[in-house]
Amino acid sequence: MNTGVISKRYAKALYEFAEGSKKKEQVYHEMSLIANSYLQVPDLRKALDNPLLSTDAKIDLLCNAAGGNVSDELKRFFSLVLKEHREKFMQFMACSYIDLYRRENNILIGRLITATPVNKGIEDRMRMVIEKTTHGTVEFETEVEPSIQGGFILDIDFNRLDASVATQFKRIRRQFMEKNRRIV
Repeated sequence: MNTGVISKRYAKALYEFAEGSKKKEQVYHEMSLIANSYLQVPDLRKALDNPLLSTDAKIDLLCNAAGGNVSDELKRFFSLVLKEHREKFMQFMACSYIDLYRRENNILIGRLITATPVNKGIEDRMRMVIEKTTHGTVEFETEVEPSIQGGFILDIDFNRLDASVATQFKRIRRQFMEKNRRIV
């Protein structure tokens, strides 16, 4: 069976269960920690796939990956996943839950890339402008990338606004080259 289908079905079931018990936001944060744990500790998948590890040990491992003290809903979900031997899909389930939660709650992912660090006020203003234009909330992160030489690059979901100096230089250079080819 397809990995995406399985993970989306389990994520949707968890979302509906957490929504029924009014814990969907808490489960969202816990699943975000799990997804991040998979990125930070690649051996987590190997440990969960280990047949010598007991189910209780795997549940403890997943609970620790989710921040330690997790909700009862998530513990029950872990038990179900392990009972059905679907632990190899856990990372995909976490990502599917995160995507579903963001889609249902109109949460966008934003990233501001600048050449130098920006203060909190500028970051908050950018967040406010994005939220006003998109009518949603934004999970925002900033990144410093000196190679852009100045200006900024703003990524919102799959859209990019590139107002960096490096890109402007490339554009001017390309225009100059095209203009000079016509003369010669």
